[in-house]
Amino acid sequence: MTLPAPAKTLPSPAPGPAADEGLARRLRALACTAPLHDLDVRKANLAGEYGIYAMSEVALAAIDLVTLHMDFDTGADHDQIVARLLPRIAAQAPDRPAAEHERVARWVLENLINVGSVDRGFRAIYGTFGPDGVYVRRDYDFKLLEEVPGYGGAVYLRTTDEAVNVLVGALDTDVTSAQIAAEVKLEVLVSRGRLADAQLAAEQARYRTVQYAETLRRTLEATRRNVRAVDWLQSVPDMIEEALDHVADRYRHENAILTNIRKVRDEAEEPENKRRAAELVDIVKDCIRRHTQLQSRLLEAGPLFRAEQDRQAFAAPAPRSGIDLYGQLVAPLLPLPVAEATRVTDAFFASGTGLRTPASVRVADLVDILLTPPVEREHLGAEMPEPDLIATPDDSRFSEEQLAAARELLDLPHDAPRRLSGLLAEARRTDPDLPYLVALLAVHAASPAVGTAYRQGEERLLFAVDDGTELDDPEFGGADLIVGTALLDAAAMTADRTEAA
Repeated sequence: MTLPAPAKTLPSPAPGPAADEGLARRLRALACTAPLHDLDVRKANLAGEYGIYAMSEVALAAIDLVTLHMDFDTGADHDQIVARLLPRIAAQAPDRPAAEHERVARWVLENLINVGSVDRGFRAIYGTFGPDGVYVRRDYDFKLLEEVPGYGGAVYLRTTDEAVNVLVGALDTDVTSAQIAAEVKLEVLVSRGRLADAQLAAEQARYRTVQYAETLRRTLEATRRNVRAVDWLQSVPDMIEEALDHVADRYRHENAILTNIRKVRDEAEEPENKRRAAELVDIVKDCIRRHTQLQSRLLEAGPLFRAEQDRQAFAAPAPRSGIDLYGQLVAPLLPLPVAEATRVTDAFFASGTGLRTPASVRVADLVDILLTPPVEREHLGAEMPEPDLIATPDDSRFSEEQLAAARELLDLPHDAPRRLSGLLAEARRTDPDLPYLVALLAVHAASPAVGTAYRQGEERLLFAVDDGTELDDPEFGGADLIVGTALLDAAAMTADRTEAA
């Protein structure tokens, strides 16, 4: 007896919805990098020899500069970004003229904005499998740089989420978890002394901070346009509460990281490690500044929503619908001869200019304003959260005992100045670290604040003078200063204070 062979089942086109979504995320990530690769392809169409320039490298540098120069309310200045790009472009082709370098910078910026398109955006097409297993093509619209209006008619550049994701190498990543991971990675790298990798992690954390602020800014802008388009009942309050907790945690975390980086900077012996640690301090300080600004905007979000709700709820409705100039005027007139079309356009513009609005106030509007009852609001406003204060660690290099010993050593008679070399040698016999503090105080005394000491009633003032003698010391170089003490006129100071009183 022969049994029939079992029917072959075709494999499913996708392992599952989660795997297909992961593929779609990678396709969108690939699409965000396509405009940058396209720059190197289309540079051959420029009039001239532009093959020497790495356009995608310039584009990434432009996105980086715009991201770091834009603020919460404004963006980056167009000419400033061009000026910052010129040194990088000039390094690629130093023999080319400066006018060509500027043209490359402006061409890259215009292509990142996508000036030639209607909506100034990019579009990519990718495919996914639906629940029924059918292959569906989808459009993915995105932008990298966009122009936004500013104060006084100025136009600024801002980066989008897609551009920031291109920088940090991820797409559609949760901002909060990504930043926490970046800062934990930063702390581990600093503790292990890997400052080069720590600088990259710090820059990624700063990009995520910018992206978090951009999400809040878009929410507030949508509220100003239409308060009903934003879910202020549940989604936005939850986001604000979560963001405030996030900022508090990150602020505490970044201060701890800053203390560790300063310790690494002060204890590092190699110049390269000191330089990288100093750059890390600046980056983490910028992250703290951006978090402080984000916190202030989060606290202002609730009052802004209430103000916009009142403004939009009591706004007067439009009296009539607008005129479709193309459908009602331009399209019917295009087939007509000029003689017939002129009569229609003359009649339209004679009636369409309208009358001049009188300067006087209408009585009906005035009565309506006076009779409208005021809106009850909280007298003291929303309750402010209690700040969580932490003690700043004492990271001073010198102790109070060392400072007292240095001041005692520099307490010289006014008629017996000494050389800095002798003071350093005497300090070295007392404490190996004391010469550094003595040298610091002596250099500071080279330009004494005589006016400040005079106003504060000081009777003695430490000074240092360079007479051209070279310092002979095993640890320090430079001039062997003459350090001494000058006496101030106490009687004249008392008289001046009496006249001022």
